[in-house]
Amino acid sequence: MPSDNYELIITEKPAAAQKIASALASGKSLKQADNKVPYYEITHGNKDIIVASAVGHLFTLAEKDKKGFNYPVFSVEWVPSSDVNKASAFTKKYLSLLKKLSKKAKEFTVATDYDIEGEVIGYNVIHHICKQKDANRMKFSTLTKDDLIEAYEHKSKTLDWGQVNAGLTRHELDWYYGINLSRALTASYKATGGFKIMSSGRVQGPALKIIVEREREIQSFKPIPFWQIELKGKITKGTLIALHKEDKFWEKNKADVVMKKTKGHDAKIDALQKKSFKQQPPFPFDLTTLQTEAYRCFGISPKETLSIAQELYTSGYISYPRTSSQKLSEKLGFKKILKALSKDELYKQIAEAVLKTKLKPNNGKKDDSAHPAIYPTGAIANITDRKQKIYDLIVKRFCATFGEPATRETVTIDINCNEEIFIAKGTRTIEKGWHDFYAPYVKLEEEELPECKENDEVKVKEINQYEKETQPPKRYTPASIIKELEKRSLGTKSTRAQIVDTLFERNYVTEKAIVATDLGMKTIETLEKYSPRIIDDELTKHFEEEMDGIRENKKKPNEVLEEAKIFLTEVLIGFKEKEKEIGEELKSAHRETQDIENTLGKCPNCKEGNLMMKRGKFGRFIACSSYPDCKSTFKIPQAGLIKKLKNPCKECNYPLVSMFRKGSKPQQLCINPDCISKKDENQEEMDKEAQEKIEKPCPKCGEKLLIRSSIYGKFIGCSGYPKCKYTEKIGNAKGPGDDLL
Repeated sequence: MPSDNYELIITEKPAAAQKIASALASGKSLKQADNKVPYYEITHGNKDIIVASAVGHLFTLAEKDKKGFNYPVFSVEWVPSSDVNKASAFTKKYLSLLKKLSKKAKEFTVATDYDIEGEVIGYNVIHHICKQKDANRMKFSTLTKDDLIEAYEHKSKTLDWGQVNAGLTRHELDWYYGINLSRALTASYKATGGFKIMSSGRVQGPALKIIVEREREIQSFKPIPFWQIELKGKITKGTLIALHKEDKFWEKNKADVVMKKTKGHDAKIDALQKKSFKQQPPFPFDLTTLQTEAYRCFGISPKETLSIAQELYTSGYISYPRTSSQKLSEKLGFKKILKALSKDELYKQIAEAVLKTKLKPNNGKKDDSAHPAIYPTGAIANITDRKQKIYDLIVKRFCATFGEPATRETVTIDINCNEEIFIAKGTRTIEKGWHDFYAPYVKLEEEELPECKENDEVKVKEINQYEKETQPPKRYTPASIIKELEKRSLGTKSTRAQIVDTLFERNYVTEKAIVATDLGMKTIETLEKYSPRIIDDELTKHFEEEMDGIRENKKKPNEVLEEAKIFLTEVLIGFKEKEKEIGEELKSAHRETQDIENTLGKCPNCKEGNLMMKRGKFGRFIACSSYPDCKSTFKIPQAGLIKKLKNPCKECNYPLVSMFRKGSKPQQLCINPDCISKKDENQEEMDKEAQEKIEKPCPKCGEKLLIRSSIYGKFIGCSGYPKCKYTEKIGNAKGPGDDLL
């Protein structure tokens, strides 16, 4: 470590520290470590520099002078994350190193991600650890050498105080909402004699309300019947399928008249119209569009997409992903990026083709003052699996934005059958344009109609009448709910995926096509009844706009926080007065949700009761709800998450469950220990092996060993259970051997 008078550059993560040190070093960067925490010593020109990192947020907000489980509370302070959260204990050594390094530094530069969260991370290090009032600020959108050198040479002399103040205010505001609403809900549940951690927040509540409102629409939806009439006819060069021009007949008798009128008649083509149109290239990716496209193309959740994109960024493969911009500037050097991409065999052909275009991207309207839209840096990415999928999507989207418009043609044919007009429509791509650059992610219906002309005869093969019903609105997916939150200005590009994930964790919602659970429905009903403004998305949007005002130096943080305090105090006083009534409603909903989740299906033995997951003296198990009349029970593993599946086992018709274990892929298992699906093709040898094993005593306690059955199949277990939990697999048993009992 240099003796003194060096510049300390602070990054957000260790990977960024390594990239910055490597980029700025005049010679080689010297990697050092303190308590296994890495940092880098470099020389840049004549200047000594140390580059060290945080690991995300080293500080968090905590209640000041905590006195029990009271609410409302507004007294907060920033404290080391390691002091209040066990999961953040590892951050303590990063904090200690930065403290040590800051003592002899003469200059400080923040090089965290350039957004509100990055600004808060940098500010807290500068303020609480380095004890400085301000610092230099590097601003960059990629971790490439050229961009990092540019960012350092043109660093600003001060932090972005608009972002600092907006970020600190957001954290405090979210803390006010989160701690107070969660305590109010939990306390109301506790007032009934029960206990369950309940949560809500400034954005979480309105987000849940949106899902619940959709669920109500679906539940109250009453399908309306309608009828459609379809004609199938033969022409010289193929077959035409056409719907009656009325499309939906809301009265059956009118459809019957058409059926009667057209019966036994042939037809002819009355009119043929061709209309071509240009389909413009897509806009560059902002974070939300990347998340929705990744879900559409690969089924990857928005939260995982963000996580992967962040890794690609820190590896230097893409630009900063937490952006709301749909614009790419010429200053990025498109030719340079594409030439670099052309050195990768995967993208050589497409990059060379794009280089022949005008290199003008089809920018969208959305902008972000901090970062451009997401783009590849051109660095050759040595990655696989899901990272490769997300990277491929980003590269091809980037290339597609430079493509020519695609030309599509729609053909509309009017078919006259005894003066009843049927319409056949088909759309096809004539010129692919940008489609070639975005393949295979262009999902368009291609329906080319056979060649024909006006007055051609159509030999009617059949005319069918179909009875249908109107459909309820579709449920949100993890991707579409994020898009809806963005549309309503709820949350930020960085937090929306986590908010949705929290709703799942708290059991407010379930399933991929998001369903509000009874607990989620009842929580919103209760809040609507007693504190409707808490879940008002307009109020949440109002505070988002206020924080934008802080960022632009048009609003003062204290004004916004004071407004929130007054509002929450008023609401929570009323909430406390109705605490027990609120708790009873929430408790009832929680029980109903648990019953639904734990019910696996009809008992195959008594045919009357339901098989349910229960918890007893020795852990969880499955039993019939008709106990003691029906004593059917089934063992299930004590570790891991178990979820019921809709369809029963194909082999024995017993319920199927999905078993989730940390570090393992989910398993679909039949609860019937004797199911044929658990038998091995070498079953006889396995049985023989098992018999030999149980002749020996338990190696752990000396008791007799037994052959037992579980959800995974047969295994060896100690007769001394539950005192002795020794287990052993038989042959190629599917499941683990540590929790079979």
